[in-house]
Amino acid sequence: MDHTEVEAGAEVLTARDVPLGGPRAMSVRRTLPQRARTLIGAWCFADHYGPDRVADTGGMDVAPHPHTGLQTVSWLFSGEIEHRDSLGTHAFVRPGEINLMTGGHGISHTEVSTPATTVLHGVQLWVALPGEHRHAPREFQHHAPEPLHVEGAQLRVFLGTLEGATSPVRTFTPLLGAEVLIDAGATVTLDVDPAFEHGLLVDEGDVRLDGTPLLPAELGYVAPGRTTLTLTNRSDRPARTVLLGGPPFEEEIVMWWNFIGRSHQDIAAAREDWENASDRFGSVAGYPGERLPAPALPNAVITPRKNPARH
Repeated sequence: MDHTEVEAGAEVLTARDVPLGGPRAMSVRRTLPQRARTLIGAWCFADHYGPDRVADTGGMDVAPHPHTGLQTVSWLFSGEIEHRDSLGTHAFVRPGEINLMTGGHGISHTEVSTPATTVLHGVQLWVALPGEHRHAPREFQHHAPEPLHVEGAQLRVFLGTLEGATSPVRTFTPLLGAEVLIDAGATVTLDVDPAFEHGLLVDEGDVRLDGTPLLPAELGYVAPGRTTLTLTNRSDRPARTVLLGGPPFEEEIVMWWNFIGRSHQDIAAAREDWENASDRFGSVAGYPGERLPAPALPNAVITPRKNPARH
């Protein structure tokens, strides 16, 4: 079960295990969304997986599936994933490189770990598109940020700006996304935008966020108003974290399966278009198998989600 703890410096969000792509698929740890918090900025979905030995787990093999109203962000720590989409993109996700796919009005894609992968380890993130851009055309972007060394840490800024490093990858709302490797025993203080709320996802290490302890797979949340964030690694080896941020996303969204909309009707229409093989999502070439069928809609009306009111 998801739960939160309120500590001195941050709210702690715990993960739940979810099968990726089906009941026998690779398991991932999901920290967003959950009952306590739907979004951090426009970040609305965070899956954290691995390290998985592909020979034992079978790795990642996600058949063609659709998306609406969002951008997907793939970021790996180890391994390699082959990406194909209905734009005709054929690309690879590799450690230290961001692949960002925009599926506004509709896109479909596949994700398959490659034969060269022995250990698969990384994060899969979604960004909700604001109402005025939620039907944006399909797009694919790739960027390999240079590592930036600051006292006590190494940063790779894959979205937005941090410590003077800026990513060229385009988004529809202001965002921050960065891998932060904290040196053994080090404390690093990062200057951040006080208009942003932030989340720190811990991959490995004994980490403190503004004094709050975070275990691996936990995500620490900090509300807007901070001009700095202090990260401490109390272990004797480097700690790996992913820092996410953005101004609070005030719109209510409806999330179901792989779709983001504003109403139950949005979701039902997207599902029907996918099941009817509508041109809305296009088709993915090169995948040796059938596409994923959409699950049945729930009997109840899917209701919008928003974050709890800020005090």
